[in-house]
Order: sequence, then structure tokens, then C-alpha cells
Amino acid sequence: MKLPEVTTREEETFLPVSRMKNVCISSYRFYLTFFAVLLTFCTLGGRLLHLQVWQSEKYSSLAASARQNFIKEEARRGDIVDRKGSLLATTKSVVVLGLDPHSYDVEDADKLIHLANLLNIEPTIVTDAVKKKYFTSKNSVEKLTPVRWVKLKEGVDDSTYQAIKNLKINGVYGNYKHSRFYPNQQLGAHVLGYVNKEGKPCMGIELMADYYLRGQDGWIESERDGRRREMPQFRSVEFFSQDGLNLELSIDRVIQDAVEQEIEHLIKKYSPESVSIVVSNPTTGEILAMANGPTFDPNHYNDYPMANQRNRVLTDLYEPGSTFKIIPVGGALNEGFINPDDIVDCSLSTYIVGKKSLRLPKDHHPLGKISLHQVVQKSSNRGAAQVGLKLGANRLYDYSKAFGFGEKTNIGLVGERSGILHNPSNWDGLTITRLPMGHAVSVTPMQVHSAMSVIANGGILMKPFLIRKVYDQEGKTVVPFLPSPVRRVIDEDVADQLTTMLVSVVGREGTARSAMVPGFQVAGKTGTTQKIIDGKYSSNHHVASFSGYFPADKPRAVITVVVDEPKMKKGRLGYGGSVAGPSFRKIANRLISYFGIQQSPKELSYLSDPKLKIQ
Repeated sequence: MKLPEVTTREEETFLPVSRMKNVCISSYRFYLTFFAVLLTFCTLGGRLLHLQVWQSEKYSSLAASARQNFIKEEARRGDIVDRKGSLLATTKSVVVLGLDPHSYDVEDADKLIHLANLLNIEPTIVTDAVKKKYFTSKNSVEKLTPVRWVKLKEGVDDSTYQAIKNLKINGVYGNYKHSRFYPNQQLGAHVLGYVNKEGKPCMGIELMADYYLRGQDGWIESERDGRRREMPQFRSVEFFSQDGLNLELSIDRVIQDAVEQEIEHLIKKYSPESVSIVVSNPTTGEILAMANGPTFDPNHYNDYPMANQRNRVLTDLYEPGSTFKIIPVGGALNEGFINPDDIVDCSLSTYIVGKKSLRLPKDHHPLGKISLHQVVQKSSNRGAAQVGLKLGANRLYDYSKAFGFGEKTNIGLVGERSGILHNPSNWDGLTITRLPMGHAVSVTPMQVHSAMSVIANGGILMKPFLIRKVYDQEGKTVVPFLPSPVRRVIDEDVADQLTTMLVSVVGREGTARSAMVPGFQVAGKTGTTQKIIDGKYSSNHHVASFSGYFPADKPRAVITVVVDEPKMKKGRLGYGGSVAGPSFRKIANRLISYFGIQQSPKELSYLSDPKLKIQ
């Protein structure tokens, strides 16, 4: 019998691998495991290669942005004051209050009523905010996203916020932000404009001077830790904010208030479509007051119709009517074509020019043969037309342009219109006789005001302006704005002759008796214009206006009043003298006491006239 082979321990130690494989695992399972492990390592290696090599810049930037902490420091917008330092617009810090529903503790439920009372809001607004913990975002699939902030109220003042913090409601907190504030509500709204909730200036000085007012925001760039806390040691950039500069306007708060009170009176009395009033210093071009009705409160601009925000002094066009007659008369006097005492036959219905017979406009009353002085005093349409014909189409157009019509006054406010003044090449046969009486031309109240200021300033057109200076927080002037003459329009002696004529307009025999100021000589001109409705002049829709200045010998102020469609009792016509003239007188009386204007002996002669009676 053959005995079995016996292997020693040393021989078992050196068994071939193939025999060990056969003993422990099958070859199929071995290679399957081997390649699975190999594939796993290759996949991981490939993914690491993709991330670390091909996508390294992308994920490096993502990691950096996750660590980066950017803090914006908002600059404070500069203040706006009037010419005497009264605050018109400022910036105050307010709180935007909100709630984090996930941080809210139900144990604070009893405090929610107190919170709503402090904020002056309905309690349901607070309770709904507490429940709003998630919202559904719909991209490829619906996903619940946690809500970490629900705004409760904007513009919370600091004292109210401190009282809210004393309630110690978990999850309720606020963020400070700058808010624009206009302490005088509607006063000067069309001049100032406003800044909307997004911090963008929308009109007026706020938009015009935004470059100076807005300042420069600051920022800090650093890193934050895993709990999103800033790590100051890693600050790379720290740029401090620079507050905006302040503006001093030419507007006088007292005069502006007087003007706006008069606008309110006109609206209550006549229910017009609109009213516009401008007051300025003729020698410098400084606007002392500019207002329109209806108006709005820039603190709550959304509560008013958009039409109320229109600065009608600069945007609304109308035919000026008789206030335009100073242009042909001033031009003809300046050219030496006529003198104040020359006779004009206002009984003529036609005027012969060469071989053409031109039809003249009608007057309200037959005037016959009168002097040029009386043409202005009585506001004769036929007389003004004949003066325009003597001047000629090209010269009439040139003087109209020289007085500022057909172009913007460049006061600087956005929205100003240039009006319509057609070139003589585009005139029809009637324009030469209708333009001198203020038809066939469209103007803004500001243009009429500037034209009247030319005469008050001895024949020199000044650029109107609203900003006197830009100054810093220490009160140092950074940018001064000085008076700027545009051009000489007429000679000084011609301006004096026109002043004499315009003084007679505001006299016992003139059309603006209601604008007389006892003890002072006033120069001015009325305008009553039919509006064009459905392509033709309407007998029921008028624009009543008056533009004048005082004292006539040394003018301190030019005042222009424009009332669009005054509603008169018993169907009477709303003439410029009866509607706008009294408003001029009221404002002038306020200025006399405010400026301390002394009466001259020549002006005192008015008081001794027993026939003088102001209506």
C-alpha cells in the first residue's frame, strides 16, 4: 500500500499563488473585484483631474466668493437749503424693519400685538409674516426654500426702533438706510424734485445736481468664516464713503411760500386747469420762487397723479397773447422805425404792403388813431400788427429769438421745452399780422418771464438760475454759480421807453388796473389768449396771464402769473387783468414788506390821487 505524500511546514509556506487562489476565491470573482476597485480609483482620479486641472479656475473662484465678504457703506446725500439757509431737503437715517420666521420663538406671541402697535400696522401683517417660513421655487422641479426675511415696514424712526428692540422678540431686527426727507412737504416740490425708494433722483434739482449731491459710496472687502462672520485681519480693501455736497438755492422760502399760498387761492376761486407763478431778480437772473398748481408732496410722491409732478413753468406751452407785444414794439423802437409819440391808425382793417392787402386783426373796442404809447397801454391788436409790419418778417423773427423765444432758457431743469417759433420761410400770409399780437407762437411761462426781465434789466437778457453755490460739510464753497448775461437785446434807452409804456398799462387808463400797488410804480403787460380746441380758437377756453416788475425805476422783482382756463361766474371772460393782475399785486405787497422797499416821492404821488381805487 502506497502511503500519502506528506508536506512539511516549510513546503506549505512556499505554495504557488495559483494554488492559493484556487483555495481562497474563484478566478471570476477575483478579476471582478480587481477591476471594480481599479475602475473606482480611475473614476475618482479622473474626477479629481477634472476638478483640479480643467475646472480649477471655476471652483477656485467659487471658493473665493464663498469666503469673500463685501460690505457697502452708503454715502449720505447732501442737503438743499434756500438762499438764507432754511432747510428744504435733507437725508435722515431710518430703519427697514423685518422678521426672520425661523428665528421667531412662539413664546413671544403675546408681544406681536405691541409690535404692530409700535409700527402702526395691522396685527395680521405681523402674524402672517411669522407663518411665512417657506416659499416654493419652480425651476426644473418644485423646491421649498426657507424664508429668512419678511419686511414689515420701511422708514421706521430710531426712537421707534429702540422701543421695538426693548420688546426682545427673537427674529425681529432692522437695517439702517438713508432716506430723503422734505421737511416743508409741498413747498418748492417742482423745483426740488424727489428721490424715489430705489435712491434714484427723478426730477428737479435732485436730478439736475445729482452729481454734487449723491456723494461716493464706500466699501470693505475682507473674508468671512464658516459662520459667515467677518475676519477683519483679512481685509484687503477699505474705502471710506464720502458724503455728498450741499446746495444753496436762489429760492427764498418766504417768497416761495407766499407764491404757493396765492396759487391755492387762485385754484379755490377759479378752479383752473393749472396755475404757474415765477418770481426772479431781473438784474442777476436768480429765481426767487417757482411754483405750480396742482402740486404734490415729494415725501409721498406716489399718492399723487403723475400730471401733478410736471413743472408747468417749463413744460406747458400756450400762445402768450398780448404779453408778446413788447417784442415788436421793442424791436421797432430799437431799429428807429417808430417813436413812442408816433400815431398809429387802429381804425384800419387792412394794410397795404407792396401789391398785397393784408387783413389786420380786430380790437376789442374801436380805438381810432392813437400813439404807439397808447397802443401798448390799450393793448391794441391792430396797432401791434402794424408795428410788426413796419419791422418786417425777418427782423420780427430775429427779435423774437433775441428775447429768448423758440429756444430753452437753459435754466438746467430736465423737461424744459423750447416752444415753437417758426422761421419766416414757413409763415403763411397771416403770420406777419398775428405774431405781433402773440398768436402763431407757442411759449412757456418761463420764456415770457425772461422776456419781461430783459426790459426790467435795461435790455440785457440774463440766464435764469436756481443754484447759488455748492458747499461742503464745513460750509466752504466748492462751486460758485454767478450771474451770467446772455446778450444785449435792446438799447438801455429803448428799455426805459418801454418801461414808461408798461407803467401806463398798470394805470388808470391801462388794461392792468388791478395790478396797481399804491405808492409804487409797476410796469407790466396783461395777456388773454383763446386756446385752440379741435383745431380752432375757442371762445370758452382762455389763458389769463400777467407779467410785470416793480419798482419800475429800480426793479427788485419780476413776477409772472399764468392761469390756464379760469372758470368765471356768469360766463364772463377770464381776462389777464382781472384774474392774474390781483395775484401780482398780492405777491408784490408781500415783497415790499419783506424786502423793506421804500417809496419814492414820485411813487407817493399815487396815494394823493383821489380817483385811484384798487379793485
